[in-house]
Amino acid sequence: MFSDKKEKKKGLEPSAAQNRINEGTKLKGDISSTGFFRIDGSVEGNVKTPSKVVLGKLGVIIGKLSCESADIEGKFEGNLQVSGTLTLRSTAIVDGDVIVGKLAVEPGATLNASCIMQDGTPKSSNSQTASTSKNQSANRQQQVQNTASEKVKSD
Repeated sequence: MFSDKKEKKKGLEPSAAQNRINEGTKLKGDISSTGFFRIDGSVEGNVKTPSKVVLGKLGVIIGKLSCESADIEGKFEGNLQVSGTLTLRSTAIVDGDVIVGKLAVEPGATLNASCIMQDGTPKSSNSQTASTSKNQSANRQQQVQNTASEKVKSD
C-alpha cells in the first residue's frame, strides 16, 4: 500500500544546492547545474542554471550565461540570457548581448551591450504590427498627396 520509493523529477528545476567557484580558480568549459551559483573566480565557457547566479567583484565570465536571475558585480563578456531580473551593481562591467525580463542598474555600472527586454509577447507579432503600422502610414501619405494633386488640377 505504501511505497518507500519516491519519484525524482528529471529536468532543470531550481534546487537549494549551492555551487561556488572561488577567487583564484579558473575554469574552461561548460557548466550546468540546478543549483545557485556564486562565481568569484574565472569561467571561460557556458554557464546554465534555472536558478540564480551571483558574479562577485573579482569574478569573470567569458561565454554564455543562461539563468533565472543574476546579480553581477564583476566582469561579463558574451551572451547573457536572464529570464527574471538582472541586477548590475556599481562595479559591474557587461559587454555583449543581453536578453532579460527585468533590468536593474546601479549608478557606476558599465553596460556595453545590445539589450532586449522580453515581456512574454512573441517577437514575430511585434514585427508584424510594426510593418502593418508602416504600411498604413505610407497609405495615408499617398492619399494626402493624391488629394492635394486633384485639388491643384481642379483649380
